[in-house]
Amino acid sequence: MSRLKVETPSDREVRVTREFDAPVQLVWDAHTRPELMRVWQRGYEGWSMSVCDMDVRVGGAYRWRWRNDEDGSEMGFHGTFLEVDAPNRLVDEQYFEPGDVGGPMTVDPVINTTVFEEIRGRTKLTVTMLFVSRDARDGAVASGMTDGMEFSYRRIDELVPD
Repeated sequence: MSRLKVETPSDREVRVTREFDAPVQLVWDAHTRPELMRVWQRGYEGWSMSVCDMDVRVGGAYRWRWRNDEDGSEMGFHGTFLEVDAPNRLVDEQYFEPGDVGGPMTVDPVINTTVFEEIRGRTKLTVTMLFVSRDARDGAVASGMTDGMEFSYRRIDELVPD
């Protein structure tokens, strides 16, 4: 299992890199098939993914919502796929929906570029997030976003058959 590496290559970007002991197709499927997304992308313990709608094609939309199973509060994201090159690359624009959790709804999208690279049977995943400003980037990082990513990515490790 590999912990993620977080970098800020520019004033507006966050780059997250992580390796999986899994073939690229499995990691791609985990990111593009709703039934697998619900398994690994459900958030911290006590949260569930209440909505996972995805039309993975150029121009296709997605919407994800998470629910706190204890108090019913929700938050989510929605966006549009700008580029789909299976199983190598996904680019999407993403908007934050604060729901009951708080914070402002984003007006400007984050542009996410996700690259899947197979190296000797393992997959290197690189996610580059381009924010509208340095303040938006720093706010996302301060929210614990990358900790949550690693927490969820560990579940992809569990999808790999022994």
